[in-house]
Amino acid sequence: MHNNLFRLALSLAIVFSCLACAAKRPILAPNEHLQEMGPEAAQHEVDECIRLAAEAGPGATRGKQLAGQTAGGAVVGAAAGAVAGAISGGPGLGAAAGAAGGATAGLLHGLFGSSGLDAGQQRYVEDCLRQKGYNPIGWR
Repeated sequence: MHNNLFRLALSLAIVFSCLACAAKRPILAPNEHLQEMGPEAAQHEVDECIRLAAEAGPGATRGKQLAGQTAGGAVVGAAAGAVAGAISGGPGLGAAAGAAGGATAGLLHGLFGSSGLDAGQQRYVEDCLRQKGYNPIGWR
């Protein structure tokens, strides 16, 4: 039974980790400049604008956000693990495994997830892209 619970917790951690790594990127509307540059060069310029925005952003806020996301992931993971553990007869072990997986997912999401940029930094990226001739229309 403990082996099945461990497999479940490991599976949840892997799923959370994969979801946490999906980074948001700006959506570029098709325009003449995008067609001239091509998709590969455009993505390189998007990466550069994102890098500049991240460097311009407040470092202290980033650390607090990362800590909060890690703690939040642990809470969510513990709750999910406890439920899964209760179903299989080991809520304590399930909660511990879920907390570990959730904390890992929260940390990974904080490091690599959602764009890693706050709203001000996203505006910075959009302005940077407009200055280069692109037309950003949102994020995905």
